[in-house]
Amino acid sequence: MADEEFTATGVRIAHGLRSLTGAGQVLIRDGRLMLLTSYGSEIDSAPVHLVRAGRPRFTHRNGALATVNGHRYLLTPGEEQQSTGHGEFGADAGALRDAGAPDKDGTGVEWARRFLDAVRMAGGHTARA
Repeated sequence: MADEEFTATGVRIAHGLRSLTGAGQVLIRDGRLMLLTSYGSEIDSAPVHLVRAGRPRFTHRNGALATVNGHRYLLTPGEEQQSTGHGEFGADAGALRDAGAPDKDGTGVEWARRFLDAVRMAGGHTARA
């Protein structure tokens, strides 16, 4: 499968009730999903085909859940991303919608959809929402 790329900065990454970073990075590159702190330190990473991703069912509708190496992370776009749409697909994203486009309602739901599309296109497992 082609290596699709996705980059998002300013993402809040939480594990359970604990926030690991308020301005982290989510990368899909070379067939791997990487969660990084704002300083670039790796929080967790795995081959995309081993990652499960979906939308939270009852809370945080503006984010996405990613299970990486058995650990569940809540990924929520920061205020800046929700209003400006930061985060982008690489040049080879093909038919995927431009992740740089801002959410119309400012909630980050579109950001989560673009993230899930990127995981699906890179060969990961996503729950249909």
